[in-house]
Amino acid sequence: MMILVTGGARSGKSRHAESLLRDYPHVLYIATSQITDAEMAARIQHHRDSRPAHWRTAERWQNLSEVITPDNDPGEAILLECITTLVTNVLFATEDEGDIEQWDFAALERAVDLEIETLIIACQHCPSPVVLVTNEVGMGIVPENRLARHFRDIAGRVNQKLAQAADDVWLVVSGIGVKIK
Repeated sequence: MMILVTGGARSGKSRHAESLLRDYPHVLYIATSQITDAEMAARIQHHRDSRPAHWRTAERWQNLSEVITPDNDPGEAILLECITTLVTNVLFATEDEGDIEQWDFAALERAVDLEIETLIIACQHCPSPVVLVTNEVGMGIVPENRLARHFRDIAGRVNQKLAQAADDVWLVVSGIGVKIK
């Protein structure tokens, strides 16, 4: 079973996703964030400290089909947080940090699509329930810079693909989850 949990920043997505797994004695938490500065290090540490001690953690954003497999224990749920961070990681790993005006966003989106398609297939073949957390990025104003506009567009299309493939989809607003699929 694949479950997508989406919502805005600080909407309560993580807490809601964790609540969906409260009946599972074992959880594999896949963290996609990378430490890039002191602020991110503090955010990652906060997430580490808030997770139950008995949860296993895999910190990775690539090759997720190596940890989400047909051989997973169906008694261990999987929580992947977060898809939008994964998208960011793919974008910056694929393109150097040169002039953003020169970036080939079509090629970048193909790289993201490959990672997401592989993730969807892995989730569909995994006997464990897999909960994916993502940010809903399309409810705000159009960003003023090119990178942000392309990121919003790519992340929005990724979320659509994941929602289509998911068995259940939850939208979280102000800490309240509403099942929309």
